[in-house]
Amino acid sequence: MTMLKKITVYGLFNENDFEIPLSGDCITYIHSRNGLGKSTIMKLVYSILAGELEEARTVPFERVDLDFDTGTSIIVENRNQELTVQASRNGLEENISIEDLRGVKRVVYIGPDRAYARDADGHLAMSLPLYMIRLSKRIQAAMRDSEPRKVPAGGEYRTDADIDRWFRDLEAKVEFIKQAGFAPEIPSGYRFPPSRYEIGEYRSDYLALAASLQDYVDRYYSFAESIVVYKDIINTIYIDKTVSLNEAGYFEARMDRSGTVVPLDKFSSGEKQMLIIFYLILFETEPGSLVILDEPEVSLHVTWQHELGRVLRDLCRLRSLQVLMATHAPSVIHDDWDLTTELKADRE
Repeated sequence: MTMLKKITVYGLFNENDFEIPLSGDCITYIHSRNGLGKSTIMKLVYSILAGELEEARTVPFERVDLDFDTGTSIIVENRNQELTVQASRNGLEENISIEDLRGVKRVVYIGPDRAYARDADGHLAMSLPLYMIRLSKRIQAAMRDSEPRKVPAGGEYRTDADIDRWFRDLEAKVEFIKQAGFAPEIPSGYRFPPSRYEIGEYRSDYLALAASLQDYVDRYYSFAESIVVYKDIINTIYIDKTVSLNEAGYFEARMDRSGTVVPLDKFSSGEKQMLIIFYLILFETEPGSLVILDEPEVSLHVTWQHELGRVLRDLCRLRSLQVLMATHAPSVIHDDWDLTTELKADRE
Protein backbone atom coordinates (compact mmCIF):
# COMPACT_ATOMS: atom_id res chain seq x y z
CA MET A 1 0.00 0.00 0.00
CA THR A 2 1.27 3.45 -0.94
CA MET A 3 1.57 5.68 2.13
CA LEU A 4 1.69 9.46 2.30
CA LYS A 5 4.89 10.20 4.23
CA LYS A 6 5.12 13.98 4.50
CA ILE A 7 3.13 17.12 3.68
CA THR A 8 4.94 20.42 3.12
CA VAL A 9 3.03 23.65 2.54
CA TYR A 10 4.80 26.87 1.60
CA GLY A 11 3.24 30.30 1.94
CA LEU A 12 -0.15 29.34 3.32
CA PHE A 13 -2.22 32.52 3.35
CA ASN A 14 0.99 34.08 1.96
CA GLU A 15 2.51 33.96 5.44
CA ASN A 16 3.44 30.57 6.89
CA ASP A 17 5.32 27.41 5.91
CA PHE A 18 4.46 24.01 7.41
CA GLU A 19 6.30 20.70 7.34
CA ILE A 20 4.13 17.82 8.53
CA PRO A 21 5.84 14.42 8.85
CA LEU A 22 3.37 11.55 9.15
CA SER A 23 3.81 8.62 11.48
CA GLY A 24 4.89 5.27 10.12
CA ASP A 25 1.70 3.86 11.65
CA CYS A 26 -1.61 3.74 9.80
CA ILE A 27 -2.85 6.73 11.86
CA THR A 28 -1.37 10.20 12.26
CA TYR A 29 -2.97 12.78 14.57
CA ILE A 30 -2.46 16.44 13.65
CA HIS A 31 -3.02 19.02 16.40
CA SER A 32 -2.41 22.75 16.76
CA ARG A 33 -3.86 25.90 18.21
CA ASN A 34 -6.91 27.40 16.52
CA GLY A 35 -6.52 29.55 13.43
CA LEU A 36 -3.19 28.18 12.24
CA GLY A 37 -4.66 26.49 9.15
CA LYS A 38 -4.97 22.84 10.16
CA SER A 39 -8.39 22.27 8.57
CA THR A 40 -7.41 24.30 5.50
CA ILE A 41 -4.36 22.07 4.95
CA MET A 42 -6.42 18.89 5.38
CA LYS A 43 -8.96 20.02 2.79
CA LEU A 44 -6.17 21.20 0.49
CA VAL A 45 -4.47 17.79 0.56
CA TYR A 46 -7.81 16.16 -0.23
CA SER A 47 -8.53 18.55 -3.11
CA ILE A 48 -5.14 17.87 -4.70
CA LEU A 49 -5.27 14.07 -4.47
CA ALA A 50 -8.92 14.01 -5.57
CA GLY A 51 -8.04 16.14 -8.59
CA GLU A 52 -10.40 18.92 -7.49
CA LEU A 53 -8.00 21.66 -8.52
CA GLU A 54 -10.68 24.33 -8.86
CA GLU A 55 -11.23 23.97 -5.13
CA ALA A 56 -7.49 23.86 -4.38
CA ARG A 57 -6.67 27.04 -6.28
CA THR A 58 -9.04 29.11 -4.13
CA VAL A 59 -6.67 28.58 -1.18
CA PRO A 60 -3.87 31.16 -0.91
CA PHE A 61 -0.61 29.17 -0.96
CA GLU A 62 2.66 29.17 -2.88
CA ARG A 63 3.47 25.47 -3.10
CA VAL A 64 2.45 22.08 -1.70
CA ASP A 65 4.67 18.97 -1.73
CA LEU A 66 3.15 15.55 -1.01
CA ASP A 67 5.86 12.92 -0.47
CA PHE A 68 5.04 9.20 -0.65
CA ASP A 69 6.96 6.19 0.60
CA THR A 70 7.39 5.00 -2.99
CA GLY A 71 9.80 7.89 -3.62
CA THR A 72 7.24 9.79 -5.68
CA SER A 73 6.31 13.38 -4.81
CA ILE A 74 3.41 15.47 -6.04
CA ILE A 75 4.35 19.14 -6.37
CA VAL A 76 1.66 21.78 -6.77
CA GLU A 77 2.65 25.40 -7.39
CA ASN A 78 0.19 28.25 -7.24
CA ARG A 79 0.95 31.35 -9.28
CA ASN A 80 -1.89 33.83 -8.98
CA GLN A 81 -4.42 30.98 -8.69
CA GLU A 82 -2.99 29.17 -11.72
CA LEU A 83 -1.87 25.74 -10.59
CA THR A 84 0.99 23.70 -11.99
CA VAL A 85 0.95 20.04 -10.94
CA GLN A 86 3.98 17.80 -11.39
CA ALA A 87 5.10 14.35 -10.29
CA SER A 88 8.72 14.01 -9.18
CA ARG A 89 10.70 10.78 -8.96
CA ASN A 90 14.46 10.27 -8.91
CA GLY A 91 14.97 14.00 -9.36
CA LEU A 92 12.92 14.11 -12.57
CA GLU A 93 9.79 16.22 -12.72
CA GLU A 94 6.98 15.94 -15.26
CA ASN A 95 3.48 17.30 -15.59
CA ILE A 96 0.75 14.94 -14.44
CA SER A 97 -2.81 14.71 -15.74
CA ILE A 98 -5.85 14.97 -13.49
CA GLU A 99 -6.64 11.31 -14.16
CA ASP A 100 -3.12 10.19 -13.18
CA LEU A 101 -3.19 12.50 -10.15
CA ARG A 102 -6.34 10.79 -8.89
CA GLY A 103 -4.62 7.45 -9.29
CA VAL A 104 -1.68 8.30 -7.01
CA LYS A 105 -3.63 7.70 -3.80
CA ARG A 106 -7.39 7.29 -3.38
CA VAL A 107 -8.62 9.75 -0.79
CA VAL A 108 -11.76 10.37 1.27
CA TYR A 109 -12.45 13.55 3.22
CA ILE A 110 -14.72 13.48 6.27
CA GLY A 111 -15.08 17.06 7.42
CA PRO A 112 -16.55 18.64 10.55
CA ASP A 113 -19.74 19.49 8.63
CA ARG A 114 -20.44 15.78 7.95
CA ALA A 115 -23.94 15.97 9.46
CA TYR A 116 -25.06 17.44 6.11
CA ALA A 117 -24.63 16.19 2.55
CA ARG A 118 -25.98 16.85 -0.93
CA ASP A 119 -28.93 14.74 -2.05
CA ALA A 120 -29.51 13.45 -5.60
CA ASP A 121 -30.85 16.87 -6.62
CA GLY A 122 -27.87 18.72 -5.19
CA HIS A 123 -29.81 20.09 -2.22
CA LEU A 124 -28.26 20.21 1.23
CA ALA A 125 -29.90 17.69 3.56
CA MET A 126 -29.25 15.75 6.74
CA SER A 127 -26.65 13.17 5.76
CA LEU A 128 -27.60 10.24 8.01
CA PRO A 129 -31.03 9.55 6.42
CA LEU A 130 -29.44 9.82 2.96
CA TYR A 131 -26.71 7.35 3.87
CA MET A 132 -29.08 4.88 5.52
CA ILE A 133 -31.41 4.89 2.51
CA ARG A 134 -28.43 4.40 0.19
CA LEU A 135 -27.18 1.50 2.30
CA SER A 136 -30.62 -0.12 2.54
CA LYS A 137 -31.01 -0.02 -1.23
CA ARG A 138 -27.68 -1.86 -1.61
CA ILE A 139 -28.76 -4.47 0.93
CA GLN A 140 -32.14 -4.93 -0.75
CA ALA A 141 -30.42 -5.36 -4.12
CA ALA A 142 -28.21 -8.05 -2.57
CA MET A 143 -31.31 -9.76 -1.16
CA ARG A 144 -32.88 -9.87 -4.62
CA ASP A 145 -29.67 -11.12 -6.24
CA SER A 146 -29.83 -14.47 -4.49
CA GLU A 147 -29.54 -16.82 -7.46
CA PRO A 148 -25.87 -17.63 -8.10
CA ARG A 149 -24.69 -16.95 -11.64
CA LYS A 150 -23.54 -19.77 -13.87
CA VAL A 151 -19.82 -19.38 -14.40
CA PRO A 152 -17.27 -21.82 -15.85
CA ALA A 153 -15.40 -23.85 -13.25
CA GLY A 154 -12.14 -23.79 -15.25
CA GLY A 155 -8.79 -23.76 -13.53
CA GLU A 156 -6.55 -26.67 -12.63
CA TYR A 157 -7.74 -30.19 -11.94
CA ARG A 158 -9.19 -30.66 -8.45
CA THR A 159 -9.26 -33.92 -6.54
CA ASP A 160 -12.34 -34.92 -4.54
CA ALA A 161 -10.51 -33.78 -1.41
CA ASP A 162 -9.81 -30.39 -3.05
CA ILE A 163 -13.48 -29.96 -3.93
CA ASP A 164 -14.52 -30.95 -0.40
CA ARG A 165 -12.19 -28.33 1.11
CA TRP A 166 -13.50 -25.78 -1.39
CA PHE A 167 -17.07 -26.40 -0.26
CA ARG A 168 -16.13 -26.24 3.42
CA ASP A 169 -14.55 -22.84 2.82
CA LEU A 170 -17.59 -21.67 0.87
CA GLU A 171 -19.89 -22.89 3.63
CA ALA A 172 -18.06 -20.79 6.24
CA LYS A 173 -18.15 -17.71 4.04
CA VAL A 174 -21.83 -18.11 3.13
CA GLU A 175 -22.69 -18.49 6.83
CA PHE A 176 -20.82 -15.26 7.52
CA ILE A 177 -22.61 -13.46 4.68
CA LYS A 178 -25.96 -14.50 6.17
CA GLN A 179 -25.20 -12.24 9.15
CA ALA A 180 -25.56 -9.31 6.73
CA GLY A 181 -29.14 -10.29 5.88
CA PHE A 182 -28.72 -12.00 2.52
CA ALA A 183 -27.36 -15.24 1.09
CA PRO A 184 -27.25 -17.27 -2.13
CA GLU A 185 -30.02 -19.75 -2.89
CA ILE A 186 -28.81 -23.31 -3.28
CA PRO A 187 -30.50 -24.95 -6.33
CA SER A 188 -32.98 -27.69 -5.47
CA GLY A 189 -31.56 -31.18 -5.58
CA TYR A 190 -28.13 -30.11 -4.31
CA ARG A 191 -26.73 -30.66 -0.84
CA PHE A 192 -24.59 -27.85 0.57
CA PRO A 193 -21.98 -28.79 1.44
CA PRO A 194 -22.05 -32.11 -0.44
CA SER A 195 -20.76 -35.38 0.91
CA ARG A 196 -17.64 -37.03 -0.53
CA TYR A 197 -19.94 -39.55 -2.20
CA GLU A 198 -21.98 -36.83 -3.91
CA ILE A 199 -18.82 -35.06 -5.08
CA GLY A 200 -17.53 -38.28 -6.64
CA GLU A 201 -20.87 -39.24 -8.16
CA TYR A 202 -21.89 -35.82 -9.52
CA ARG A 203 -18.49 -34.19 -9.95
CA SER A 204 -19.29 -31.86 -12.87
CA ASP A 205 -22.54 -30.63 -11.28
CA TYR A 206 -20.89 -29.84 -7.97
CA LEU A 207 -17.90 -28.23 -9.63
CA ALA A 208 -20.33 -25.91 -11.43
CA LEU A 209 -22.11 -25.16 -8.14
CA ALA A 210 -18.84 -24.41 -6.36
CA ALA A 211 -17.77 -22.04 -9.13
CA SER A 212 -21.13 -20.22 -8.98
CA LEU A 213 -20.99 -19.89 -5.20
CA GLN A 214 -17.38 -18.68 -5.38
CA ASP A 215 -18.48 -15.98 -7.80
CA TYR A 216 -21.23 -14.95 -5.36
CA VAL A 217 -18.82 -14.87 -2.42
CA ASP A 218 -16.30 -12.82 -4.43
CA ARG A 219 -18.99 -10.26 -5.20
CA TYR A 220 -20.62 -9.97 -1.78
CA TYR A 221 -18.23 -11.02 0.96
CA SER A 222 -16.57 -7.61 1.39
CA PHE A 223 -19.95 -5.83 1.46
CA ALA A 224 -21.29 -8.32 4.01
CA GLU A 225 -18.13 -7.90 6.09
CA SER A 226 -18.69 -4.13 6.13
CA ILE A 227 -22.27 -4.60 7.37
CA VAL A 228 -21.25 -7.03 10.11
CA VAL A 229 -18.34 -4.84 11.24
CA TYR A 230 -20.58 -1.75 11.15
CA LYS A 231 -23.11 -3.40 13.46
CA ASP A 232 -20.38 -4.69 15.77
CA ILE A 233 -18.72 -1.26 16.10
CA ILE A 234 -21.95 0.58 16.79
CA ASN A 235 -23.27 -1.99 19.24
CA THR A 236 -19.97 -2.06 21.13
CA ILE A 237 -20.09 1.71 21.56
CA TYR A 238 -23.80 2.37 22.11
CA ILE A 239 -25.35 2.00 25.54
CA ASP A 240 -28.87 0.65 26.25
CA LYS A 241 -29.79 0.15 22.59
CA THR A 242 -28.91 -2.36 19.86
CA VAL A 243 -28.74 -1.71 16.12
CA SER A 244 -29.75 -4.55 13.80
CA LEU A 245 -31.00 -5.24 10.29
CA ASN A 246 -34.68 -5.99 9.84
CA GLU A 247 -36.12 -8.35 7.23
CA ALA A 248 -36.65 -5.46 4.79
CA GLY A 249 -32.93 -4.60 4.80
CA TYR A 250 -33.20 -1.47 6.94
CA PHE A 251 -31.09 -0.69 9.99
CA GLU A 252 -33.14 -0.12 13.11
CA ALA A 253 -32.33 0.46 16.76
CA ARG A 254 -34.23 -0.97 19.73
CA MET A 255 -33.95 -0.19 23.41
CA ASP A 256 -32.43 -3.19 25.15
CA ARG A 257 -34.94 -3.46 28.00
CA SER A 258 -38.25 -2.48 26.40
CA GLY A 259 -37.56 -3.44 22.78
CA THR A 260 -38.92 -0.05 21.67
CA VAL A 261 -37.80 0.98 18.18
CA VAL A 262 -35.90 4.28 18.26
CA PRO A 263 -36.10 6.29 14.98
CA LEU A 264 -32.73 7.44 13.71
CA ASP A 265 -33.80 11.08 13.87
CA LYS A 266 -34.25 10.65 17.64
CA PHE A 267 -30.65 9.58 18.15
CA SER A 268 -28.34 11.94 20.00
CA SER A 269 -25.99 14.05 17.90
CA GLY A 270 -23.05 11.94 19.10
CA GLU A 271 -24.76 8.69 18.10
CA LYS A 272 -25.45 10.13 14.67
CA GLN A 273 -21.83 11.21 14.32
CA MET A 274 -20.61 7.66 14.96
CA LEU A 275 -23.05 6.23 12.43
CA ILE A 276 -21.93 8.77 9.82
CA ILE A 277 -18.16 8.40 10.34
CA PHE A 278 -18.14 4.62 10.21
CA TYR A 279 -20.63 4.48 7.35
CA LEU A 280 -18.34 6.65 5.24
CA ILE A 281 -15.25 4.60 6.10
CA LEU A 282 -16.85 1.17 5.63
CA PHE A 283 -19.17 1.81 2.68
CA GLU A 284 -17.78 4.80 0.79
CA THR A 285 -14.03 4.18 1.10
CA GLU A 286 -12.04 1.81 -1.10
CA PRO A 287 -9.36 -0.40 0.47
CA GLY A 288 -5.93 1.24 0.45
CA SER A 289 -7.33 4.77 0.64
CA LEU A 290 -6.18 7.78 2.62
CA VAL A 291 -8.95 8.89 5.01
CA ILE A 292 -8.74 12.52 6.12
CA LEU A 293 -10.89 12.94 9.21
CA ASP A 294 -11.24 16.48 10.51
CA GLU A 295 -12.45 17.15 14.05
CA PRO A 296 -13.79 13.66 14.82
CA GLU A 297 -14.55 14.73 18.38
CA VAL A 298 -17.63 16.79 17.36
CA SER A 299 -20.52 15.89 19.72
CA LEU A 300 -18.72 12.83 21.13
CA HIS A 301 -18.46 12.07 24.85
CA VAL A 302 -14.93 11.67 26.17
CA THR A 303 -15.32 7.88 26.50
CA TRP A 304 -16.29 7.64 22.81
CA GLN A 305 -13.36 9.90 21.87
CA HIS A 306 -11.08 7.40 23.63
CA GLU A 307 -12.61 4.54 21.64
CA LEU A 308 -12.30 6.25 18.27
CA GLY A 309 -8.59 5.68 17.73
CA ARG A 310 -8.78 2.01 18.70
CA VAL A 311 -11.67 1.32 16.31
CA LEU A 312 -10.03 3.25 13.49
CA ARG A 313 -6.82 1.29 13.97
CA ASP A 314 -8.79 -1.96 13.56
CA LEU A 315 -10.41 -0.61 10.38
CA CYS A 316 -7.00 0.47 9.06
CA ARG A 317 -5.79 -3.11 9.32
CA LEU A 318 -9.02 -4.57 7.94
CA ARG A 319 -9.05 -2.34 4.85
CA SER A 320 -5.37 -1.30 4.54
CA LEU A 321 -6.26 2.35 5.17
CA GLN A 322 -4.12 5.32 6.15
CA VAL A 323 -5.89 7.81 8.42
CA LEU A 324 -4.90 11.44 8.84
CA MET A 325 -6.85 12.86 11.77
CA ALA A 326 -6.94 16.56 12.66
CA THR A 327 -8.16 17.15 16.19
CA HIS A 328 -8.26 19.65 19.06
CA ALA A 329 -9.10 16.95 21.61
CA PRO A 330 -6.35 15.29 23.67
CA SER A 331 -8.88 12.59 24.57
CA VAL A 332 -9.06 11.52 20.92
CA ILE A 333 -5.28 11.07 20.82
CA HIS A 334 -5.50 9.36 24.24
CA ASP A 335 -2.44 7.09 24.56
CA ASP A 336 -1.16 7.62 21.00
CA TRP A 337 0.98 10.73 21.46
CA ASP A 338 3.84 9.01 19.65
CA LEU A 339 1.65 9.14 16.52
CA THR A 340 1.04 12.91 16.67
CA THR A 341 2.42 15.87 14.77
CA GLU A 342 1.97 19.38 16.10
CA LEU A 343 1.34 21.93 13.38
CA LYS A 344 3.85 24.76 13.71
CA ALA A 345 4.48 27.60 11.30
CA ASP A 346 8.13 27.92 10.22
CA ARG A 347 7.82 31.66 9.49
CA GLU A 348 6.26 32.61 12.84
